[in-house]
Amino acid sequence: MTETGRSTPANASVSASTSGRANAPVLELEHVTLELGDRTILRDTGFVVNQGEFIGVLGPNGAGKTTLMRAVLGLVPAASGAIRVLGQPVERGNASIGYMPQTRSALAGRRVRGRDFVAMAADGHRWGLPHADRKTRADVERVLDLVGGRQLAERPLSELSGGERQRLLLAQCLLGNPKLLLLDEPLISLDPHHQKSVVELVRRVQQELGIAVLFSAHELNPLLNSIDRVLYLGSGVAALGTVDEVITRPVLSRLYGSPIDVMRVNGRIFVMSGGVEVEKHDHEHEHDENGGHSHSHDHGHAHGHSHQHDSRDGHKHDV
Repeated sequence: MTETGRSTPANASVSASTSGRANAPVLELEHVTLELGDRTILRDTGFVVNQGEFIGVLGPNGAGKTTLMRAVLGLVPAASGAIRVLGQPVERGNASIGYMPQTRSALAGRRVRGRDFVAMAADGHRWGLPHADRKTRADVERVLDLVGGRQLAERPLSELSGGERQRLLLAQCLLGNPKLLLLDEPLISLDPHHQKSVVELVRRVQQELGIAVLFSAHELNPLLNSIDRVLYLGSGVAALGTVDEVITRPVLSRLYGSPIDVMRVNGRIFVMSGGVEVEKHDHEHEHDENGGHSHSHDHGHAHGHSHQHDSRDGHKHDV
């Protein structure tokens, strides 16, 4: 297990489940400190995510899950240390990264057809497939096939369930063959059935393409049977390892900064503090790490946006 933070040296290791892989790292953090205002989100943190890994990202509310993803996207500069994607320093608009932001509430009322919705992420300054070139159209069809979204592509978003919209959002993230997917709370507002479907879909696509996934969530159990390792954040500390290595009383008590009990019942894991299930409690008081209830994202690559904005090249992205 890798556990870094505070004054601990950032020394990354690979779990036994992935040690046999000869693939180069997709994501590397080396002695990274992230700050928001006067808050330190992560301190002297280091870890490595390898090609083909499915990493569940968890932690108490405000621990830095979204901030970490935004730092990987080049949107939040590291106060110190280095973040590398495929061996290169992070930069905005990195085509190697597919991103699904947390704020997606505006999608439910949109009448845009599913296929056009996906196509807008491929070419954000144009509207829909009629204006897309042949290569873009082929890529849209490719990702729709990957997520089993051909039938959904013919229907407007307003007629789709939350789980079905998540399927199309995942298709957007896969445009352009990224090597790393950052999925920020894709299970929010989904019932258990749709949560299970989304996790299984991401796992299937991730394995088929051999890419790396960082999948943040409020709760471990929906991810339990799919993830290779878990990255748990809290109190400026990060712990990365297998579920059995990380989801323990000593590790989580350090990350939460208070005594934590871990209970295993019928194949499920419950993280408890004083008889209260911590993850459920955090979810009930959800807010973003900037103190509000939602926020927009300015990611130069067009994958997975829910607000219109200008990218670095001046193109509009309204997805």
